[in-house]
Amino acid sequence: RVVLLNQGVKLGEGTPKEMIDAYKQVLVGQYPVPENGHFHPEEESLLEEEKEEEKRALEQAGESDSQDSGVVKNPELLEYGTKAAVIKDYYITDQSGRKSSAIIKGQQCDIHMIVHFEEDIQEPIFAFTIKDSKGTELTGTNTLIEDCQVETAGAGEEYVIAFRQNMSLQGGEYLLSLGCTGFEGGAFVVHDRLYDAVNITVISNKNTVGVYDMNSKVSVEKRGADD
Repeated sequence: RVVLLNQGVKLGEGTPKEMIDAYKQVLVGQYPVPENGHFHPEEESLLEEEKEEEKRALEQAGESDSQDSGVVKNPELLEYGTKAAVIKDYYITDQSGRKSSAIIKGQQCDIHMIVHFEEDIQEPIFAFTIKDSKGTELTGTNTLIEDCQVETAGAGEEYVIAFRQNMSLQGGEYLLSLGCTGFEGGAFVVHDRLYDAVNITVISNKNTVGVYDMNSKVSVEKRGADD
């Protein structure tokens, strides 16, 4: 069990993974901090109702996606951000182009996300990370690192982002996180972040030792009006 404290105020208690995710929200100002160490009863009730609604919606979406597309979406994902941009959809395709959460080690796969912009955003950054089952970040990249930037994304526009990877992780179970972030006035801003959005199974008959660079090749294209 882990207890999360912020300036002497207890914000939460739970598993290491839950509290690490909450801690990351605190760092970017996206965690609801109680006044005088306590949430108002109305706020606490509202937070519980929102959590239940989100859980039901995510469970339904996860069940549907796992049956229809082969992508196992995690109903317990954590989502937060300003919502100036929203990740509308996300999935993985295998070497044959099929949507799947099971990838054979050594083969190519693509990590996709579709982002809708509610506001004009200068130089948005699209990112992904992969964690192991204990919550340790193993690898990841973003369009800033890969020098594949969009200068300005306009309100109402959608972008399709694809990270092409050679799957070099060992056989096992992993969690994929996605994000759309940026900088405003020099300050880092999270527009939409999905922690542990997709469960990934890497299938391998030969595991070596260590974690490898994913050697990303990234494409970003603007979605057309007819898409």
